[in-house]
Amino acid sequence: MKAAVFHGPDRPLSVEDVPTPTAGPGQLLVRVAGCGVCHTDLHYLDHGTPTFKPPPVILGHEVSGTVEAVGEGVSGMKAGDRVLAAAVTSCGHCPACREGRESICDNGEMLGNHIDGGFAEYLVVPAKDVFHLPDEIPLVEGSIIADAITTPYHAVVNRGRVRPGDEVVVFGCGGVGINIVQVAASLGARVVAVDVSDMKLEWATRLGAAATLNPSTQERPDKALRKLTRGGADIAFEAVGKPVTQELALSSLKTGGRAVFVGYSPDTMTLNSGRVMFRELEVMGSLGCRPVDYPRVIEMVRQGRIRLAELVTHRYPLAEIGQALDMLRSGNAIRVVVTP
Repeated sequence: MKAAVFHGPDRPLSVEDVPTPTAGPGQLLVRVAGCGVCHTDLHYLDHGTPTFKPPPVILGHEVSGTVEAVGEGVSGMKAGDRVLAAAVTSCGHCPACREGRESICDNGEMLGNHIDGGFAEYLVVPAKDVFHLPDEIPLVEGSIIADAITTPYHAVVNRGRVRPGDEVVVFGCGGVGINIVQVAASLGARVVAVDVSDMKLEWATRLGAAATLNPSTQERPDKALRKLTRGGADIAFEAVGKPVTQELALSSLKTGGRAVFVGYSPDTMTLNSGRVMFRELEVMGSLGCRPVDYPRVIEMVRQGRIRLAELVTHRYPLAEIGQALDMLRSGNAIRVVVTP
């Protein structure tokens, strides 16, 4: 089969012929229809973030497709079924899983990181973390549900605990942040979207933001945000992964507010712990999404409560994976999908 193989940072992915995997016990062989291109892939390629599986490894963790073969012991799936694979699998028996926190499973494995991913014609995945895609959801575009929509769902519902009427600020309206906007808005929150790209702020408005702010146009964006949120946000989501926006997220909160960090950053931010203590602020991280929540997200998409197809602004064949990554780097795309 053809696959785009990662051989190390600062090197382009190489489209090569590699052996087609086979489904073992408890596994499915999936013919890939679409695989979303994510900034996580750029962390490996451009920023030296190591993959858990040493190169060579096939990247790509937002995968939809059809079942090609069913391994021994698998029930409820058959060849030809339309499916979505969870970006990160969970073991189901570690302390975190037993507490219902599968997104931080001690033994979790991420596609395109711990194991080979979806920038390929086929991949093998554990059947327990694969979900049926209804006919109403387009197969290729459905790939971005894994991560691009499930990660925001987990951040908004499980970590941010957003309720109707909450004042919510979302920092960064890229592929993850834009969906934090629409998930929070779908739950009845009043959302203020923050980004330095006016194009992305326009998208945020289309997807439910009640107000927007470009911080590059403001001398004191923290004051502007407190005014827009009538005194401060109940919950602020940071989906950029930069200390400056993490600190601004904290500054935008009302007393008793909650900051949720969704964007990855290797850098250290400045935290005024006295302010956190005196104002009883909450600061928390949010990682991925529990597999158990995937059916809920899929159903929200099926019902049209979360918009999907229009988010995929660019599609590329596997042979043009380099152009797909460059489009993501440019900042001119909402979501990019590769179609092996």
